[in-house]
Amino acid sequence: MGKIRVLIADDSAFMRQVINDMLSGDEVIQVIGTARDGKDALAKIRDFKPDVITLDVEMPRLNGLEVLKIVMKENNRPVIMLSSHTQSGSEITLTALSMGAVDFVAKPSSPSDLGSIKAELKEKIVAAANAARKKQGPGKEGLQPQKSVSASVKKKRRPSLIGIGSSTGGPKALESLISQLEEDFTVPILITQHMPAGFTKTFAKRLDSVSHLCVKEAADGDHIEPGKVYLAPGGHHMCLREKRVISLNQDPPVEHVRPSINVMLESAVSHYGDQLIGIILTGMGKDGAKGMFRLKEKGGLTMVQDEHSSVIFSMPKAVIDQKAADIVAPIDEMAGIIKEAVDSCR
Repeated sequence: MGKIRVLIADDSAFMRQVINDMLSGDEVIQVIGTARDGKDALAKIRDFKPDVITLDVEMPRLNGLEVLKIVMKENNRPVIMLSSHTQSGSEITLTALSMGAVDFVAKPSSPSDLGSIKAELKEKIVAAANAARKKQGPGKEGLQPQKSVSASVKKKRRPSLIGIGSSTGGPKALESLISQLEEDFTVPILITQHMPAGFTKTFAKRLDSVSHLCVKEAADGDHIEPGKVYLAPGGHHMCLREKRVISLNQDPPVEHVRPSINVMLESAVSHYGDQLIGIILTGMGKDGAKGMFRLKEKGGLTMVQDEHSSVIFSMPKAVIDQKAADIVAPIDEMAGIIKEAVDSCR
């Protein structure tokens, strides 16, 4: 299908050159141009029609959010945000994700460490381009969304905990899901979202602001309470020390990620068994598939986001491929299905 054509938008000439050097010479990526500010970016997006745009959060004349809003309205091309680790940078980045940016890459604090993001940036560009091409292609037959709770699911035990895993596209999906749960929903929720340290605290506050439930970044030793949502901190695996006590650790990454969805789910399964609901949302890779398979074996309820509403379908598909998904559903149907499952279980 040809190389992925990328436009780099950054107000720093140094950053434009560094990103260009990272991507140039790649077998599947071609840098077709650079833009020095927001207005320059929009003009070149319209002229060059790139497959993917890397967009700096803070730029003169039009900032990253203003450019993103116009891009989403005019042509909805996939955008990868480049963000600083500052408080304002994390807030703007999460706003960008809720507006439709596919993902983001956090800039290292030191220019000498910029090479550390090379592999991550390439991976996210390729995933964004492939997802966009797939959505533009002809429809394919596959496992269709199952929007209601089956008779077999209704026979499961009443859940005492919900574990949710997500990656690329997850922040927007989680906002949609968590915001639809009513304040009388009492089953506690654990969330592992692939996100670096410095961003999860801001994201937890954002989820809390749109939710009827209390959402917080998890801390080591937190006691799980009804109706509360606990988000794994960036850079830490989240598991359970005992049935209702959260434990955090910085053990090595599992399948290249920390926090790991599998670590969370497998720990939750060991304590809750068939009283756990496991949910895998949009994301790259297959993190969570092992945990969902184990939960399925134990008789718990498993649910994944459907392909149409997923930004990247890899993680839900990994669960489906091993026949570990009881329910496949669009993101905007999930809250209702969760409530139905909780209310109908024995």
